[in-house]
Order: sequence, then C-alpha cells, then structure tokens
Amino acid sequence: ANLFLHYGDLLDGAGLRRIIAETNPDEIYHLGAQSHVKVSFEQPSYTANTDAVGTLRLLEALRDQCNGTGKSVRFYNAGSSEMFGMSTPPQNEATPFYPRSPYAVSKVAAHWYAVNYREAYGLFIANGILFNHESPRRGETFLTRKVTRAVGRIAMGLQDKLYLGNLDAKRDWGYAGDYVKAMWLMLQQDEPDDYVIATGESHSVREFVEAAFGEAGLDWRKYVETDPRYIRPTEVDHLEGDASRARSKLGWAPEVTFAEL
Repeated sequence: ANLFLHYGDLLDGAGLRRIIAETNPDEIYHLGAQSHVKVSFEQPSYTANTDAVGTLRLLEALRDQCNGTGKSVRFYNAGSSEMFGMSTPPQNEATPFYPRSPYAVSKVAAHWYAVNYREAYGLFIANGILFNHESPRRGETFLTRKVTRAVGRIAMGLQDKLYLGNLDAKRDWGYAGDYVKAMWLMLQQDEPDDYVIATGESHSVREFVEAAFGEAGLDWRKYVETDPRYIRPTEVDHLEGDASRARSKLGWAPEVTFAEL
C-alpha cells in the first residue's frame, strides 16, 4: 500500500503533533478546513477554530517537528480567493484582502500565521491563494455540483426546479487537477513564496448555469429560480485572479478551459 490514513482533527493539537512525528513527512499539504462560505455564517466560531486556529496548531506541530529532527519539512497552506472579497479585480498577490465572510476572515488569519512562521522561524511555507477549482469530486452543496447534479436530475425527470442565489456573481473557475499541480510546484522551488492560482477569466453564475443546462439541451430559464435564502449577508460580487507570478516562477498555466470544465 502507498496510502496510509491517520485519524486526526485540526481542533486537536496534540494529535497533529503525534501524526507528524510518526509519519516524519517531507511535505505537508494543509487542505483541511470548514470550507463552505454559507455555513461559516451559521457556524462562525467553529469555522474560526478549524480554519484559523487549526492552521496555527498545525504550524506549531510543524515547528516542533523541524526543531526536533533538524529536518526541513516543506509546508503548503491552502488560501482562498474569498480572502480578496470586495477588492477590485483582477486580484494578485499584492491585492489587499477584504474578506466578506467568517470563512474568508479565518483564511486571512491562517495566511498571515503562515507568513509569520515562515519569517520568524525560517520554515519553508508556501501560501497558495487558489481561485475556485472544480471537479466531479466537488461536494454537492457547492454551487457547481449543485447545478450539474440538478441538470442530470431534471433531464431524467427526477427534479423540477433548481433554486439558486445571486446569479450575477462572477467567479474565476478552474479545474482542480490543474490547481493541485500548482500546489506541488510551489513546494519544489528553492525558496517559499505566495502564489495566486487562477485562470485569469471570470464568468457569472448565470453563464455557468446556461452552459451546464446547454450540455443537456435544456433551456435553463424554464427550471432555475432565485431564492433569497441563498443570498449571503455580505456578498462577493467579482473574483478574477492574476496568476502572472505562478506563470513566470512556477512555469504553471491552466490546461482546462471554462467550456471544458
């Protein structure tokens, strides 16, 4: 076997230390989070404890491992385009953060914890600020899978309507497989840095819905309705990333287009 699973929890600092000590890793990819923006408004304390303080617990475990073994462990921290919030697009590594949800605020905290530990202790820590990345593995409560699942069910006569929130919101959508390559590339560099990973083009939720229903030969306007329950207390209107640094320093570029996605 090449894959070994260990029980762990970002709320349990002692458990994180034990797992890292037992596995003695060369690289750590920190992707764990309460990652649903809407849920973060309903569970803000849990989101902060998991996403922000959980990252801090993991960084402390990383620091102890490096100090105890003398080994340099390379660490990837997963940021989010949601950290930019209301900042004017296109957004890059120099764009000010303006988070608009408890999830985004927690991710901003995690980002700065990572920067601080990199600078304070000389650890190899890279922050990836990834814009929306999708695949068939995406959870069904997230917009993209909620839409594509509904298209299939409507086409098969199993569902009548799809209820969504803000159809005018614009996002920079890419393919998860492309973005994981970028994560790996960040940890293969001589020096750690922060990188925006994005396609560089944005599309509205309406465009995504139209394209998805179009694949099944359906007119989305007959099936989609807006529901105020899905409107966030503070909306993020337009996210579009500028991945110039990743292109120049990592040699990375997205391969899957919006239409292919």
